Amino acid sequence: MTGSTTGAPGSEVLEHQGTQALLPRLFKVLLHNDDYTTMEFVIEVLEAIFIKSPAEAFRIMMQVHENGLGVCGAYSFEIAETKIALVHERARRHGFPLRASMEEE
Repeated sequence: MTGSTTGAPGSEVLEHQGTQALLPRLFKVLLHNDDYTTMEFVIEVLEAIFIKSPAEAFRIMMQVHENGLGVCGAYSFEIAETKIALVHERARRHGFPLRASMEEE
């Protein structure tokens, strides 16, 4: 804060010179379509790992199915990396080849 006098004694105007917070870069997490992973499993992953509602999970799953890719959300690098690892681990545990990746938003 800085003070500046406008002329009359005791009449100072206070100005706030704030600093702008830098937001982290965001990365989109993408799910990739394959011929083996079931739609039900993709919905389960979206609900469990990406905390999507059943309707939103269904919408994203259809995006994956019809377009080959679906956007699960945008996260900081570390969170995106963790979610991708969780998808791969869960898919491997259930015998599916489901893949996820990230790209800068």
